[in-house]
Amino acid sequence: MTDALILDDLDRKILAELQADGRITNVELARRAGISAPPCLRRVRRLEEAGYIQGYHAATDAQKLGWQIAFFVIVGLESQKQSVLEAFEALVATWPEVRECHMIRGGGDFLLKLVARDAAHENQLTARLTNAPSVAKVQTLQTIRTSRALAGVPMERNGG
Repeated sequence: MTDALILDDLDRKILAELQADGRITNVELARRAGISAPPCLRRVRRLEEAGYIQGYHAATDAQKLGWQIAFFVIVGLESQKQSVLEAFEALVATWPEVRECHMIRGGGDFLLKLVARDAAHENQLTARLTNAPSVAKVQTLQTIRTSRALAGVPMERNGG
């Protein structure tokens, strides 16, 4: 990854359009951005190389794919030594059901987002976490419904 770029309004427009639709063609992206296709493609490549664009993904329907339960877990560890934190992150990184892992402060050490096929699977995952090395506390929070789940970040210059 290269040094951070200074993003202009056109870069932000391109990023906003790609966040909304990662499958947009370069020709359509250029049209929406108000430039021709070749410089648009150059800008996209530059944004990719600088790490502003980290990948392109399909948004899938978890329930249609058999993942009936989404839940969050706050995990407290017995120690906050760097080696313990890194070992926990490495462990949960091997679990495909762990969709997000965030180190947090103010009520635990990690916040995880997991998916499970059913209640029994959720219980198995919770037990695996509870029995994992250095885990002192596990608090689960089951999702009832998700009314907003946006990808990316706002593209306004000053956040609002």
